[in-house]
Amino acid sequence: MDRRRMTAIGVVVAAAGLTAAVTLPSFAGENATPTAGGPAGTKATGGVAPEVVDAMSRDLRLSREQAVRRLTAERQATGTLGRLRAQLGADYAGAWLSADGATLTVAVADPAEAAKVEAAGAVPKQVQRGVSELDAVKSRLDSAGRQATPDIAGWYVDVATNSVVVLARPGAEEAGRRFAAASGAPAGAVRVTTSREQPRPLFDVRGGDAYFINDAGRCSVGFSVVGGFVTAGHCGRQGDRTTGANRVAQGTFAASSFPGDDWAFVRTNDQWTPQGVVNDFNGGVVPVNGATEAPVGASICRSGSTTGARCGVIQAKNATVNYPEGTVTGLTRTNVCAEPGDSGGAWLSGDQAQGVTSGGSGDCTVGGVTFFQPVNEILQRNNLTLVTANGQSAPADPPAGGDATAPPATTAPTAPPAGGGAETSVCTGDASRTGTISAGRSQAQPDGRWYVTQAGAQRACLDAPDGAQLVLELQRWTGVGFRTVARATTVDGIARLESDGAAGAYRYRVIAQSGSGEYTLAFSAN
Repeated sequence: MDRRRMTAIGVVVAAAGLTAAVTLPSFAGENATPTAGGPAGTKATGGVAPEVVDAMSRDLRLSREQAVRRLTAERQATGTLGRLRAQLGADYAGAWLSADGATLTVAVADPAEAAKVEAAGAVPKQVQRGVSELDAVKSRLDSAGRQATPDIAGWYVDVATNSVVVLARPGAEEAGRRFAAASGAPAGAVRVTTSREQPRPLFDVRGGDAYFINDAGRCSVGFSVVGGFVTAGHCGRQGDRTTGANRVAQGTFAASSFPGDDWAFVRTNDQWTPQGVVNDFNGGVVPVNGATEAPVGASICRSGSTTGARCGVIQAKNATVNYPEGTVTGLTRTNVCAEPGDSGGAWLSGDQAQGVTSGGSGDCTVGGVTFFQPVNEILQRNNLTLVTANGQSAPADPPAGGDATAPPATTAPTAPPAGGGAETSVCTGDASRTGTISAGRSQAQPDGRWYVTQAGAQRACLDAPDGAQLVLELQRWTGVGFRTVARATTVDGIARLESDGAAGAYRYRVIAQSGSGEYTLAFSAN
């Protein structure tokens, strides 16, 4: 079988000289949405809330200036990654940031793509295996997971070393190698490393300010969704009752998955109102403004009811952890500490939701490793809508609508016609809206609401600001929340999509991956 050689593209993101405005109010502030001037004290920290700078300085051992520069560089890197993913398409094969957060490395499956990125100033690096091949190796280990002994802490794909890592406790390295060999995984693709980690679900019965399960065990709320909140699956089973930190009846576990996964959805009663914020354990709240996934190497902070706000970096994705209760796959590995009772708590990169605490090894006295369940999988598996501080949630009075439909085909984006002027948009339709957006933000159109249409074709065209990378999504109301049914990314400043769907309530969502300015959205139905 021919194996395509893999190429990793190193993109240097210079921290100095970046001019993009950064609004990353993590673990700080008393308002869900920052005022135009920013929270008090942010002027000295480049517009970043001072509490997040303090937390990063403490946990990442950075100066305040280094923390601000790192956040700025990471936002720039996220925009670069978004553009490269759009350009590379099926040849995109994973990405990670360097230890200092300044260099983004992107693996591609076709060496010919390396020349394109190199021409843009990137540095190519040859690697042996593609992410799909590494994922296949890991799948073999997952299939053999029941054969893993308690001395094997877990395994994960490490894109930076182009291998699958099996973690074995001291003295059990040979057991790790036997486990890998028995799975049928090729020996050259697996590395067995020694680790003292002893991951366990963090659901110990302890008092604290969070939520309680059946008036006994304590866990932490993850993120608000329409109708309740998401948290860890090991915290409770379907039907278990929850009470808030004030011991007032709160809700019921409507869905839960553990082991295998580690997620749950708690449906709250009408005494509780989900808000798009996270407790910063410093007298304020952190606004949640989306769920854009951060790459390996990015800084990340979590919030939990035992140890408060803690920060670190993402080390690996698609990790498998062999808990005493069973194997959990698809987790994200970090070097952030956590302790019992923090389970289910929120993980944020800037103001973007990332996941909920699953389990870990160590504690916040000596440090440790903690894993989280990615939040986007929870939302997709349960058809949930994230509640955000910028208003991008389902309407208070849900429109009529049937069950979700399968996502229809989306037409490929096309470039704008030649000669398009700056004053007039190249996008036309039966209706149009304009808006102003900045990187990392999203807006719902028309006018933050929705529209009702009959079954048939829907077409839309998005004209982005110069130099900006935008994503256009068509979303349909499912009776529980809005679900994306078609998606397009701007190419040369224009995104076009066409969808043939059922009758119901719809809206468009405009997401800025990078850049800022005024956009025009034109759309037609039937």
